[in-house]
Amino acid sequence: MRRLLLPLALALSAPAQAEDAETLRLLKDLQARLEKLEARNTELEQALTSERLSQNEPEIATRLKAVEFQALGMQKQARMVDALDGITAGVSFTTVAQRASGAVAPGSARDQLTWRGDAQVSLPGGGSGFTEGNLFFHFRAGQGNGASLNGAFAGTNASAFQLGGVSQADDAAPILAQAWYQLSTPLDDKPLGKSQHHLDVNFGKIDPFLFFDQNGAADDETAKFLNAAFVHNPLLDAGGQAGVDAYGFTPGLRIAYSNTVDGPEPWGVSLGVFGSDSGASFSNSLKSPFVIAQAETTQRIAGFTGNYRLYAWRNGRATHFDGATREAQAGWGLSADQQVADGLTLWGRYGHGVKGHPTFDRAFTLGAELQGDAWGRGADSLGLGLGWLTVSNDNKTANPTLTGSERITELYYRWRVNPKFELSPDYQIVQRPGGAAGSARVLGLRAQATF
Repeated sequence: MRRLLLPLALALSAPAQAEDAETLRLLKDLQARLEKLEARNTELEQALTSERLSQNEPEIATRLKAVEFQALGMQKQARMVDALDGITAGVSFTTVAQRASGAVAPGSARDQLTWRGDAQVSLPGGGSGFTEGNLFFHFRAGQGNGASLNGAFAGTNASAFQLGGVSQADDAAPILAQAWYQLSTPLDDKPLGKSQHHLDVNFGKIDPFLFFDQNGAADDETAKFLNAAFVHNPLLDAGGQAGVDAYGFTPGLRIAYSNTVDGPEPWGVSLGVFGSDSGASFSNSLKSPFVIAQAETTQRIAGFTGNYRLYAWRNGRATHFDGATREAQAGWGLSADQQVADGLTLWGRYGHGVKGHPTFDRAFTLGAELQGDAWGRGADSLGLGLGWLTVSNDNKTANPTLTGSERITELYYRWRVNPKFELSPDYQIVQRPGGAAGSARVLGLRAQATF
């Protein structure tokens, strides 16, 4: 019996021994694979410790680095887009050729060529809640003074810009024309885009006419009328009662309230306090400033939109008509532009001096702008302006040769060559320049590129 059990036990134990051998072989193979994976993992970790790519490193490391570089690049672009969000900029180039005949100023050439370049950038200025800030910069450069008429109150080329006098005529270095900050605050706990009441505060170096005496048909010498009498209220601009620096800018503060409860017929009031005379060029104190208050509204008449502005001002250091004395001058004015038909807008300004001894104390300008839809050129426009600048009584008494009003007529046609470029032939007639005898005619061509 024992002899039979021993062979049977051996027979039964043979498969178990074979399974043990197979298991041992599998364990050894698994151990070898683990060692190989650990070696590859060590090699991969060493490759990823450096940002440099190497031809000897594992392919997966190269791919991981490529994905990482791409992700970092996308993050950098995203940060750049975030940084540029809210930034706006614009560049324009204006050149004007003029030929004058008649009462040309002594020493002034009858043929004049000017150019001017403007660059503007607006940057987000921070905010808190619904309050938003904005930072604005304006750079300007140019050469040439434009056609100059003997004794005329208003210049024939308001786009002309030149540094200093004749000695600097070849200097085209740009200046920082404007640099101001605006803080806009809604007054009804709504975002600015939906607010019906909001307050704007501006301070810095400012062009006051950017916020006061605006006019939808006559306030841009690079696209509409060239004569300064039609760009702003002549008493403030050509008459000098605004007291800004030689280039039209001054340090100041503006506060404005806007109400849009009535939707298409909003209204607002604003107050501006600006440096005058030597204070405008940062060379003196800001005492006796130029102060202006304005009320404005948009109205719809027979379905057409119009803008109306009424304002009053006082300048503690305005220029006497003798050109040397500084005195307090005050006045009031209005500016209006009203569309009266499809493509036709009528506009007008009036200024009236009530205090002081200015060179002229009343100014009345009016005109029309007709869009080119009627002749199939919707982007073109035709403009006509008429102006009367009346010599003040004190000035007439001191200068008997000044007996009338300077009378100005201007006609222009703006031809849109393409969306970025326009040409504008311009013709002006100035009668009794400066209120004296004589007349002049100025033929011009303006080219304007805007980007």
